[in-house]
Amino acid sequence: MWPFPKTEKRIATSDPYLGEFLGARWTARADVEKASGLAVAHRAVQTIAENLAAMPLKVYREAANDDRQAAKDHPLYAVLHDNFNDRLTAFEGREWLAASLLIHGNGYAKIERNGRGQVTALHPLVAGSVTVEVLKSGRLRYKHALPDGSTETLLQDEVLHLRYRTADGILGMSPIQIAASTFGLAVAQQDQAGAAAENAFRPAGALVFPDKLAATGKENVIAKFKERFIGSLKANEVMILDGGAKFETFQFSAKDSEFLESRKLSNLDIARVFGVPPSIVGITDNSTYSNAEAESRALVIRCLAPMARRIEQSLNSALLSPEARKTFMIEHDMSGLLRGDLVTRYNAYRVGREGGWLNVNTIRAFENLGSIGPEGDTYVQPLNYGQLGGANDNRSKIEDAA
Repeated sequence: MWPFPKTEKRIATSDPYLGEFLGARWTARADVEKASGLAVAHRAVQTIAENLAAMPLKVYREAANDDRQAAKDHPLYAVLHDNFNDRLTAFEGREWLAASLLIHGNGYAKIERNGRGQVTALHPLVAGSVTVEVLKSGRLRYKHALPDGSTETLLQDEVLHLRYRTADGILGMSPIQIAASTFGLAVAQQDQAGAAAENAFRPAGALVFPDKLAATGKENVIAKFKERFIGSLKANEVMILDGGAKFETFQFSAKDSEFLESRKLSNLDIARVFGVPPSIVGITDNSTYSNAEAESRALVIRCLAPMARRIEQSLNSALLSPEARKTFMIEHDMSGLLRGDLVTRYNAYRVGREGGWLNVNTIRAFENLGSIGPEGDTYVQPLNYGQLGGANDNRSKIEDAA
């Protein structure tokens, strides 16, 4: 700029510490596939997806007196309970959709129906192969890229679409996309750790010579040095420097930058993003037997329950017609995950049995045991209980029986 000429020279670097030293502001960006491959992220996604897939998901038929029973005769019951289609079990299909929902923010499945409009199969679609369009009517249209290069067009009623948090009501955003900086930092730290491990954790540095070298001489020295000493298989090579040459390091060590501690914090941040307690994803630094049990219960209440409700409402909306929803409903059975240990369960059964709202057969069904017959369907009532506002004649009944 006038009156003084100014030349500018720029360099490219992947070292965040050097960039910070030079005044650059580092902004993290996370590749979805790479971020989901982080150990903590994979464990969080797999824990949520596996638990949701293993949880009983049933079609219920509402009966009189607000009672409901499993509608095992409905075609959709077998799809959600046994087999998604001819190739996938219900567990595999539900795990696929839940993992796609957490990694990509959207889970898609093509719906197959019979002549009566009832769902007979679900075919999960790869999230990256589906494009969503909004028609003038406001309804959605899906274009599915097939492996042979052609495109399949599906209407809104032909696709089951699960969304994570959405900003437009059309597409969902995954936790990785929402917290991109958190995952970008973790990926950058993993890449840096991998680069250090590739060179056997030896620090980078400079070869300092007392005399000036020619340009070709510098290139030859660098090439020979890399060939001899750079690489994980050359960790024990002996370095001999003559002519007054010195090797000086200029990169921060892992200890100086507290690199390991920062990676632990990144792992905790990833667990927070997915709403998973630390011990569930293998972070056991502060875990004890008591808080591990509490964290397992917190996983169900704070993470799995909201996700299960999100999936249930999408299933009810896409797989059941408005008329069918008056009679049928789809719901997860989370009672198995909320059950305590043997002593806690038996104490709870005793309270229910003595209180008069549980019978023997009901309790045996909770424990996956068979019925003992009609005598197990009877209820008991404590002697000190009576009808509210009425006369308690339990004593007279006892005296008459005597």
